[in-house]
Amino acid sequence: MDTGFTVEQLRAAATDAVRAPSLHNTQPWRFRLRDGGIEVLADPQRRLPATDPNGWGVRIACGAALFNLRLALAVAGTPATVRLRPCPAEPDVVARLVPDVPRRPTPAEQALHGAIPRRFSNRAPFWPDPVPADARWRLAEAARAEQCWLELLVGVSAVNAFAEIARSAHRVLERSPEYRAEHQEWVRATPAPDGIPAASGGPLGEPQDLLPSRGFGGLNRAPGRDFEPEPLVAVLGSPGNTAVDQVVAGQALQRVLLAATDSGLAVSMLSQPIEVPSAREQLRLSLGRFGTPQMVMRVGYGQPGWPTPRREVDEVLELPVARS
Repeated sequence: MDTGFTVEQLRAAATDAVRAPSLHNTQPWRFRLRDGGIEVLADPQRRLPATDPNGWGVRIACGAALFNLRLALAVAGTPATVRLRPCPAEPDVVARLVPDVPRRPTPAEQALHGAIPRRFSNRAPFWPDPVPADARWRLAEAARAEQCWLELLVGVSAVNAFAEIARSAHRVLERSPEYRAEHQEWVRATPAPDGIPAASGGPLGEPQDLLPSRGFGGLNRAPGRDFEPEPLVAVLGSPGNTAVDQVVAGQALQRVLLAATDSGLAVSMLSQPIEVPSAREQLRLSLGRFGTPQMVMRVGYGQPGWPTPRREVDEVLELPVARS
């Protein structure tokens, strides 16, 4: 009788889990094998105090890693049953996975799993090609499959209204010296296993830009390489805003990102209006949706790039101590 997951299954699944996105590529997660189950843990040492004082970003990132973990196990024929935040006495335990009935993976699972190593945040300007209706529908369905919603902002007035909220939030954040210092701390000028490589950090913002950008790379853009004047903006939301809701939203975020990658789309994330509570509430009211916005994305078609580096898998694993 199957007694649980093995170390080999954990290591194989975690190889995919660590490819999830996180604020400033901090990778705030750990994975533990305990009593035959795989546990996803938040790593509080990697929380950003100025950017993420309440741990929202850590929980979103851990939820995204959890989705990759679920997907990897399912594609291996060993799907899992998941309990979110199962240990009240251990709040850092984000989720626990135990073996479910073995089955073959679905084509949809295989397609999303194949997108994991190709997914990355594209902070450069996108091409003017519009995102077709079937691709938009697929993104919305990906969010719904994880009990969340995705609002696609259509039309100049809707995008301009959002842009004003986003720019205002960006100005609030930039007024904080701690926030600016934290931003710079995670920019990597030389190869590193975490943080944002300067070469893929995107160009600096300019006055004509509609949406704000953090410009991790500090690079000036080439002439004629302005950002798209009418971007497709997608707002991901969850029914509530508890810690569990945020983990659920992280799973939905990753499913949307993988669906976008599999559809040939480029995505960058705009978390500034989520990081500022007043801006988040203003965004919620402007959408007229029930629930809480958890992430904003810019979606389109762009120049191919490459994912940011990740730490070695063994660095984020906690394995049982072998008995002598």
